[in-house]
Amino acid sequence: MLMEVRFAASLAGHMLNDVVSLVVFSALDLLDVLLCLVYKLADYALESEWRPCYCSSSATDVITSRGEILVSETASGASKVVCLSSSSSKLLQLEDVSDTLYSRRSLVADISRRAVEGLRRRRGTRSDGSSRKVTTTTFTINSTIVQMLQGRIGGQQSHPIPRWSDCGCKTCNSWSSAPQPARNSLYLHAETPREGSVAKNKEDVLFIHGFISSSAFWTETVFPNFSESTRSRYRLFAVDLLGFGRSPKPADSLYTLREHVDMIERSVLKPYKVESFHIVAHSLGSILALAIAVKYPDAVKSLTLLSPPYFPVPKGEKGTQYVLRRVAPRRVWPPIALGASIACWYEHISRTVCLLICKNHRLWEFLFKLITMNRMRTFLMEGFFCHSHNAAWHTLHNIICGSADKIDGYLDTVRDHLNCRVTVIHGRNDDLLPVGCSAAVKSRIPRAEVRIVEHKDHITIIVGRQKAFARELEEIWSGTRPAENENMILEKERKLADDGNNGYKSR
Repeated sequence: MLMEVRFAASLAGHMLNDVVSLVVFSALDLLDVLLCLVYKLADYALESEWRPCYCSSSATDVITSRGEILVSETASGASKVVCLSSSSSKLLQLEDVSDTLYSRRSLVADISRRAVEGLRRRRGTRSDGSSRKVTTTTFTINSTIVQMLQGRIGGQQSHPIPRWSDCGCKTCNSWSSAPQPARNSLYLHAETPREGSVAKNKEDVLFIHGFISSSAFWTETVFPNFSESTRSRYRLFAVDLLGFGRSPKPADSLYTLREHVDMIERSVLKPYKVESFHIVAHSLGSILALAIAVKYPDAVKSLTLLSPPYFPVPKGEKGTQYVLRRVAPRRVWPPIALGASIACWYEHISRTVCLLICKNHRLWEFLFKLITMNRMRTFLMEGFFCHSHNAAWHTLHNIICGSADKIDGYLDTVRDHLNCRVTVIHGRNDDLLPVGCSAAVKSRIPRAEVRIVEHKDHITIIVGRQKAFARELEEIWSGTRPAENENMILEKERKLADDGNNGYKSR
C-alpha cells in the first residue's frame, strides 16, 4: 500500500512538473522573441549597428563581400558549411559550430513533433522526407555566423570592447588595454618550483576549469593544499578559458573547441615548453582535456576528469540536439534544470541575465560581503560573474553540444592509443550532470578508475574537500593506487552499473 501511494505521488509530481513547465517555457518562448526586438533597437541606438542573433537561419540571408563561403550538399539536400575564407587565403573552419545555436524549437513545437512521430511509430510508418530535413539542419548556413566572422576576415574589430551590455571593469576588461601579445593569450596562474629546488624529474600539470568559472576554482582551493614535496616537483598551470575570468573576450569569436584548444596551446604549452604533462579538468573542461590528450597522445601522463559531461547518443538521434535536451530538459524542477534550460534555450533571456548580474557584479559582490560581514570568500562568485554573454552562449553550445559527435572518438583514442592513467571523479548528489556520465566514460575506457564521492555535488566535489582532493591528485600523479579489497571493488562496479542504467533514461 505504501509503495502504491509513493508511486501515485511521484506520478502526480511528474505530471505537475510537466504542466507547469509547459506553461512557463511557452511564456519564455514569447518573452525571448520580444527581447530579440528590444536588443536590436538598443544595440542600434547605443552602437549604431544591429546585433546579429540566431533567431533566423535562412541560407538566403548569407551575403558577404569580404569572404567566400564553400558549401557541400548532403544527400538529403541540406547544406553543410565547409569553411569560410578570404582572398588572403585566411581560412576559418566552421565544422565545430553547433546547430543548436540556431536550431532550437519552441517547447510547443517540440512536443507536437514528438507526438506526431509517436503516432507514426505506432502505425508502423516512417517520417516523411520533409520531417527529416527539419531534424538534419546541423550546418545550415546561418547569417549570424557569417556576420560575426566578417570583421575577423577583414582584419577589423566587429564590435566595440566592451559592448554596452558587458562589464567594463578592470578585472573583466584589462586584456583589451594590454599589449598586443597579451590580447592573444589566456590569463594564466602559474606556480613553479622555487629556485634551488633539489627535486628531480620535475613535471607539469594543466588545470582546466568548467563552465562560467575561472582559474580561481583551482588556485583558491587545491593549490594551497598541495604538500611541499609536490610544490618542489611540479609546475602548476591554471588558465582562465577564452571568454572567462581575466582572459580575452573577443566579440567576434565563435568560441569553438578549436579556438579554446589553440588558445591553451598558445598560452601554456608552447611558451612554457611543456613536453609532458598531467591534466586535471572539471565539467566542460573535461571535453577540452580529451581534445588536448588526443592531439598530444605521447605527452599526456594522466587524465583526471571531474564530472565529465558525457551523454552517449542513441542510434538515430541527432547528437547535438540530444545532448541539448539532456543538459537542458526545459523543466522547472529541479531548479538547476531551470537555470540550465534558460541558459541553453533562450539567447536573449540569458543575455538579460548577464546584463543584470555580470555587468553589475561589483554591486552583487559588495552586497554579499555586506550581508555576510565579509566572513565568506567570494572566489566562486568572481568566477561566475566575469564572463560575457557572447562567450558563455557560444562556449556552451559549441563545446558541450557541439562535441556530441566527437567525444566518442576522443574516448576511443584515449582507450586505444594513450597509455596514460585515467581517473574519473563524480559527486553522488550532482544534479547538473548525473553520475551515469562517469559510468559511461568507464564503459568506453574500461581501464578508467571511477571514484564516486558520496554526498557531494557538482561544486562540493572539490570545494569543501580540497585537502582530500589535493591528496588524491598527488596519489594519481605518483602512480600509486589506494589498496582496496575485492569486495570493495565488486561493490563499486555494481554501483557504477546501477548509475549507468539510471542515467540514460530519455527525457
